[in-house]
Amino acid sequence: MNWAAKRIGGRFHYGWLAAAVVFLVLLAAAGTRATPSVMMVPLEHEFGWSRATISLAISVNIALYGLTGPFAAAAMQRFGVRPTVLAALAVMAGGVALSSMMTAPWQMVLSWGVMVGGATGVAALTLGATVVNRWFVERRGFVMGILTASSATGQLVFLPMLASVAQHHGWRPVVMIVAAAAVIVLPLVFFLLPERPADVALRPYGAAPDAPVATAGTTQNPLAIAFGTLARASGKRDFWLLFFSFFVCGASTNGYIGTHLIAMCGDYGMTEVQGASLLAAMGIFDLVGTTLSGWLSDRFNSRTLLFWYYGLRGLSLIYLPHAFGVQFFGLPLFAMFYGLDWIATVPPTVRLTTDVFGKDSAPVVFGWIVAGHQLGAAFAAFGAGVLRADLGTYTVASTISGGLCLVAAIVVLRIHRRGLVRDLSPAA
Repeated sequence: MNWAAKRIGGRFHYGWLAAAVVFLVLLAAAGTRATPSVMMVPLEHEFGWSRATISLAISVNIALYGLTGPFAAAAMQRFGVRPTVLAALAVMAGGVALSSMMTAPWQMVLSWGVMVGGATGVAALTLGATVVNRWFVERRGFVMGILTASSATGQLVFLPMLASVAQHHGWRPVVMIVAAAAVIVLPLVFFLLPERPADVALRPYGAAPDAPVATAGTTQNPLAIAFGTLARASGKRDFWLLFFSFFVCGASTNGYIGTHLIAMCGDYGMTEVQGASLLAAMGIFDLVGTTLSGWLSDRFNSRTLLFWYYGLRGLSLIYLPHAFGVQFFGLPLFAMFYGLDWIATVPPTVRLTTDVFGKDSAPVVFGWIVAGHQLGAAFAAFGAGVLRADLGTYTVASTISGGLCLVAAIVVLRIHRRGLVRDLSPAA
């Protein structure tokens, strides 16, 4: 890694290459997380499993994805970013590959729910927040926006192709393709991702020449780091406001649209490929919207940005059931409107977390907030599946999801009103 830093150090800061490697890790993890939505209908046809049964495995995946976040951030502080991410990628590839042999619902829960869910929780937004806080002082919002947009790009790259493979060759080749993608990223992390800027004789991008240099992590137990940070953060009202808003964010994105949109399109006579293409189109708009959101969060009030993001998302979800009946201004309008807002909430949420709790504690605190995001996603993934099974339609689920977003739009205006930074480190 030192030779790479020396070769490119005179041209641009190595932090940009570190961010690029993390982008690819998040890209592979995003494609993996999106895969069950492509598999839902083929599994339903092959095994006769109901959507509620399949949604249970997906909800376990989503919940563990979120609950792993704070412990992953703590493990990165204790053991290092590179070893933690390498272990996660290996488990993710193994879990996906093993699922090709499943024949019972509990096996899907074990492979996709437990193994893949836990592993992708490491290669998640907490990884992006950790790397951004270590490598960048300036342009943090912009870089976090780009890393967050990798989730949308993962859908763009993987979903249409995977849906086509599933439609013509079945779901088993799909899981092998996804496992191979995780394996390909492993050597990039091993060779090109240093632990800290000091390891390649650099300071973080934009840091002052006299700024202190962080050269080592902590020897504290990761469990103690994670739970200790939670204990200190949970006493602050801002933590619970951020937690609730991100719960709603997860429920209205990964949990509902990310899990059920392809199956919802099938209810209206669309094929899996058409549904996946719609998600991919939303991914294109989100790539733009989330990157722009990162740029905006460096310049404007994050509370105001979140108010508009949640409010507009809520309106678009309430509109969704009617979009299928409008030929021109139906699904294309929804894909553009919702896509621009898909996960644009992440950069301003990370910014608020850093402003409220301090740079050192922010990755672990944000990990707990992401846990709220994924608990909301698990709630929506399973709840929407149950509502669809009982009612035969997703209309009620869309209305509930949109209403929650409108409530979140009001709640976020109360975050960080005092403008004080609270350092949650044990020393403080």
